Amino acid sequence: MKFPAFDYAAPDSLDEAVALLAAHGEDAMVLAGGQSLMPILAFRMAAPSLLVDLKKVPALDRIDIGAEGVTLGARSRWCDIERHAGLAAAHPLLAEATRHIAHYQIRNRGTVGGSLALADPAAELPGVAVACDALLTLAGPGGERHVAAAEFFLGPMTTAIAPDEILTAVHFPAWPENRRWAFQEFARRKGDFALAGVALHYDLDAQGRARDMRIGVIGASDRPHRLHAAEATMNGSAVDAATIAAAAAAASTEVSPMEDHHAPADYRRALVATLVERALQEAAS
Repeated sequence: MKFPAFDYAAPDSLDEAVALLAAHGEDAMVLAGGQSLMPILAFRMAAPSLLVDLKKVPALDRIDIGAEGVTLGARSRWCDIERHAGLAAAHPLLAEATRHIAHYQIRNRGTVGGSLALADPAAELPGVAVACDALLTLAGPGGERHVAAAEFFLGPMTTAIAPDEILTAVHFPAWPENRRWAFQEFARRKGDFALAGVALHYDLDAQGRARDMRIGVIGASDRPHRLHAAEATMNGSAVDAATIAAAAAAASTEVSPMEDHHAPADYRRALVATLVERALQEAAS
C-alpha cells in the first residue's frame, strides 16, 4: 500500500507544533518515532492532511532521574531506555517491561510517546504506567496539563489527548529501594503483542505484610487497568501461597477479556490468573 497524500511539517519548537495542530484540528497527526504510524498510513487506516514531525522539538528525548522519580520525554526510544546506565536501578519494573517490547529493530525506532498515544490495549508501557500511577504531560494552546495514567486511556486506540494537544512526557514516581516487583506476559511468538500481561509492585510493612499493592493488566480488556480486587486480597496479608492463589482467583473474575482470532475470552481470563500468580511468586522470591 502507498501512503495517502499529506503535507509535512517539522517545527523547531513545541509552541509551533501545537499551533500547527490547533490550525488543522483532527486533520493533523503527530509523528514521533513512526514505528506504528507508518504502517497505519500505509494501510490507509488514517489519512491526515498534515503530518507534524517532532524530531526537531528540543528536550522531548530526555530521560531524567531524580529524587522525585523518572521522567521520560515523549520521543525517548526503547533503545534509549535499555542503554541508559541508571534507569534499571531507578525503575526496574519499567526497564524489565521495555525488554519485552517487540523486537530489537522495533525498539530502535519506537518511542514512549508513540506507545502511550496509540493506546494499544496489549502494549507494555501503558500497563506499567497504570500500575505505577504515572502522570502524563500534555501541551496545548492553553499550556500544559497533567493527566493520571488511569484517566488517560479511554478505550482501544483512544486517549484523553485533545486534537490540538501533544503528549510531551510521562513521569513515574520515585521507586523505594526495597520495593518488590515483577513483570509477566505471554505472547504466541516472542516479540508479538501479548495475549495478556501483568505488571505489579508492592512494599512490605514492618511485619512483612504486603501494602500498596498495584497490579496492572494488559491485553485482557479494551484498555490497561488495575486489578483492584486482586490488590485488596493481598494488601495487609503475608505474601504466601494461600494469598497468592486468592489473588490469582480474584484476578480471573475481575477481568472482562476480549475475544478475537488470537484467543477466546475464557483462555485470556485463565491466562491472567496464571500470570498474576507467577508475577507474585517472582516478586516474593
